[in-house]
Amino acid sequence: MIYHVIQLNAIAQKRTRHIIGLMSGTSLDGLDVALCACTGSGRETQVTVLQFETLHYEAEFKAEIRRVFAKKEIDFQHLVLLNEVIAEQHGALVNQCLAKWKIKSEEVDLIASHGQTVFHAPRIFHGLPNYPNATLQIGDGDHLAVRTGIITVSDFRQKHIAAGGEGAPLALYGDYFLFSKKDEERYLLNIGGIANFTYLPADQDPAKAFATDTGPGNTLLDTFARAFFGVPFDEGARLASNGCVDERLLEILKSDPFFAKPLPKTIGPELFSLEWVKAAIDQLPKGNPNPYDVMATLTKLTADSIAEAIFEVTPLEKEEVSPRKSLYLSGGGAHNPLIVKFLKEKLPGFKIEQMKKLGIDGDAKEAVLFAVLANETVAGRVGEGESLGGIPMVGMGKISFPG
Repeated sequence: MIYHVIQLNAIAQKRTRHIIGLMSGTSLDGLDVALCACTGSGRETQVTVLQFETLHYEAEFKAEIRRVFAKKEIDFQHLVLLNEVIAEQHGALVNQCLAKWKIKSEEVDLIASHGQTVFHAPRIFHGLPNYPNATLQIGDGDHLAVRTGIITVSDFRQKHIAAGGEGAPLALYGDYFLFSKKDEERYLLNIGGIANFTYLPADQDPAKAFATDTGPGNTLLDTFARAFFGVPFDEGARLASNGCVDERLLEILKSDPFFAKPLPKTIGPELFSLEWVKAAIDQLPKGNPNPYDVMATLTKLTADSIAEAIFEVTPLEKEEVSPRKSLYLSGGGAHNPLIVKFLKEKLPGFKIEQMKKLGIDGDAKEAVLFAVLANETVAGRVGEGESLGGIPMVGMGKISFPG
């Protein structure tokens, strides 16, 4: 066992660490694999993305995850089995990437694995006074380490909850280290299954920086694209663009108490589900709307809930775009032209750019940020009493050795 401690110490002392970040989000579209060169730590962190791949899941594999995903009642044996199956699948995909990139496992210092979220239950969702914030990601780190031969850091979210947070969004740490800029107020918006942004104040005060979910990103759009049209997602917003926003339905959806809760906050598809939208549709006096209109309305809900959360941080301003107030987009929703159009209409005072403008592909960003978290776990030097966004700065993740 002492060999492992010596190995970790050697990795921590390196000037540059090669870390593979893995991200599988609530959209369940696939595994993002980013090989990163991480130099330094904390505010001195520098990251270069050496390789990036998104490996899409087979339909059968996604169906297996959906049997337990965001459901209160499940087959518990299936959950236990998936914990191992997902790790084995992710390990196989990492090995596939290494073979394609012609990189040996011993050339990689760490794997940083987010795992697969199957249930997210902050207090504002479960409402049980005697229970804490909670979340569960599966895809065991020991299996990944053994399958790949690479030390694996996984299960990051539990330490954040233990330190007083909600376990999400964890993007704040990497975003603050990599992208905070003096004299520019930045919002780094990730539109995945759930939309979230990191707020980076222009004075770089860590006490003011925070990350928050805003509401649905693509989760409802993907769910209704499958249910109404038999396609996995609304590619290019073609479906939504053929409909009109149903203002009454939009009003009913936006009346959910979640949207009125103060920032920061987190949520998941556990709330924003097919049933949630159907319950709103049932309140319409004219019956079921056109499916294309539903898609348009859900697209507008995503944009409006993002913009209105941003308004809580900064007042709506009508002046010309200021270079000092910027919104950078990442995630699958960043490729949805209708979401982007609605955001530009709602946020006229912002410069709106794709994340690539800051040097990292928006599709790779979340995988990169978990690589940064693993880098901090091994090499970071957090001082006593340091905090970020009101949560103590702690090393996150559990370490699994391959032998």
